[in-house]
Amino acid sequence: MLKNVSLSNFKCFPELTLGCSRLNLLCGVNGTGKSSVIQSLLVLRQSYETGDLTDGRLLLAGPSIDLGTGEDVIHDGAQVDFVRFVLLSSEVEHPFDMTFGYDRTANEFSRSRVQSGMDYNELSEWITVQPFSGLVHSVTAERLGPRKSYLRSERHARTNDLGQSSQFALNYLLANDNQPMSQTDPRCEAAVGMPTVNVVLDTWLQVISPGAHINIDGDSAAAADAIIAGYTFDQTGDVPTRPFRPTNVGFGLSYTLPVILALLSEPGTLCLIENPEAHLHPRGQTKLGELAARAAKAGVQIFVETHSDHFMDGVRIAVRDGIIEPEEVTFNYFEREGNTATVTTPKIDKDGRLSKWPEGFFDQADENLARLLVRKG
Repeated sequence: MLKNVSLSNFKCFPELTLGCSRLNLLCGVNGTGKSSVIQSLLVLRQSYETGDLTDGRLLLAGPSIDLGTGEDVIHDGAQVDFVRFVLLSSEVEHPFDMTFGYDRTANEFSRSRVQSGMDYNELSEWITVQPFSGLVHSVTAERLGPRKSYLRSERHARTNDLGQSSQFALNYLLANDNQPMSQTDPRCEAAVGMPTVNVVLDTWLQVISPGAHINIDGDSAAAADAIIAGYTFDQTGDVPTRPFRPTNVGFGLSYTLPVILALLSEPGTLCLIENPEAHLHPRGQTKLGELAARAAKAGVQIFVETHSDHFMDGVRIAVRDGIIEPEEVTFNYFEREGNTATVTTPKIDKDGRLSKWPEGFFDQADENLARLLVRKG
């Protein structure tokens, strides 16, 4: 598990040190660096997977993420042309510490200009742990919306890859639907019968969007390497509706499906999730926050960038209900002044209360209510 992420001269951070726990919430207004934390982990993994990292290079644009050019990545006020990444993990004794110099002529970052203190053996240990190795799910804000059919890929199924835009989410589900989950797993508490990924997914779909079920037809379009799916709806004691195409039930279920799948992944997975609340009703957002807490308790490490106080409250309620311990959850509030971002980290107690409430930290509802209560005139 990652214990600490430190960045130097990376995007809006001249310096950032972020302590990490099982469930890490990244909150704040737009453009304050929340996504940059997730991007830092993805660009390191991408650089390793393509072989660039071991060759001493940082690959900015690749199959997992595209950060543009070096000018887009290096901090606007940087006095020196380098970026530095320092990671601490519970699985490796020494830190991952790499500095990449920016060659403006070649427009690339490499270790050839600024050397890191790591030797080959230290790097060899790190590339066996996350974010470099193991299962990592990235669910970006720009996800594939409702479609009449979805892509099918044996390679992506074999590697448990949701895809850069979660376009292989149904492909992943089709390959893992009968994967058993432990009955003691906190995510399986409400599941009926022997829990499998498919059963637990269906349980949480109904919790988040009452009465919703997904139906997958993996055979009818197999020759075209496509998957057809539909959603049915029911209520207790009622007959389910006929299946509706995803294009006829709105964006909420299609956008939420890859988030739920990522949160149901096996213990030891690293999940990087942006805007899980997108297109989802406030009740569903709250329940999704609870699922994130249960996933973290089950052994999944999660970094989630969110603008939803409902999602945050779902996590806080989970702490209050004893689903997850306070020390297993970290709230980070990002603010920006000029070209520099800063982070405040309030503590949460066993009752789900935060030690401080920075100005602008999910307080808009209170401000709106205060204005509505003021007598006109």
